[in-house]
Amino acid sequence: MSLPKTLAEDVARNLVMVARYIDEDPDQAYAYSRIALRLASRVAAVREAAGFAAYATQKYAEALAEFRAARRMTGSVELWPVMADCERGLGRPERALAMAGEPEVQKLDKAGQVEMRLVAAGARRDMGQLDAAIVTLQSSELASSAVHAWTPRLRYAYADALLAAGREDEAREWFGKALEADKDGATDASDRLAELDGVEFVDALDDEDDEGDDTGTAGASAVSAADDDASEDGDEHDGPATA
Repeated sequence: MSLPKTLAEDVARNLVMVARYIDEDPDQAYAYSRIALRLASRVAAVREAAGFAAYATQKYAEALAEFRAARRMTGSVELWPVMADCERGLGRPERALAMAGEPEVQKLDKAGQVEMRLVAAGARRDMGQLDAAIVTLQSSELASSAVHAWTPRLRYAYADALLAAGREDEAREWFGKALEADKDGATDASDRLAELDGVEFVDALDDEDDEGDDTGTAGASAVSAADDDASEDGDEHDGPATA
């Protein structure tokens, strides 16, 4: 609203394209975010979008700078978990862990607090502290039977940490719970369960192609054999063929 109408429309179009491409083509989303940033770098929503686009392309230092700028403009703590995850991406898990203990975390809503817990557990794993990562994820949210948008990811992270610690039976149980809650396919819990159970998926289309190739080869061999026989007959009775 603070921009002239034409400029605001141009910025909005680029932000829409960022949202459209950020999952399927992060590089394209990043390119659109840079255009929006050039047009309106003093708009918090633009800085935030630029941060997420940089984050999606693993440009963590750039993402962190944009998130910090957006936070200064709005005063909101909403971006705190993703800022901490940028620290992890930059190879500074101890900073991410320190952020998990800051007062800002208490100001987050439930989804934000769960996200912060996931980041903290990831930081523990980065530091080789598997048991601490498991304990970090153990919470009332994990124990609850209620299903929220963040439930599949929380259960999945717990299962993955258990598996990394060699607790395979418990990991299988929690991958199953993650799959049960994951109606939108946000995780690959089904694949992880199959892997634990030794199930191997085969692409039926590839099999059909292989069978088609085998049949074609066999047919070619049969034709070749027939040609050889015919050639031998011709050699025996008629002599060499001439043009």
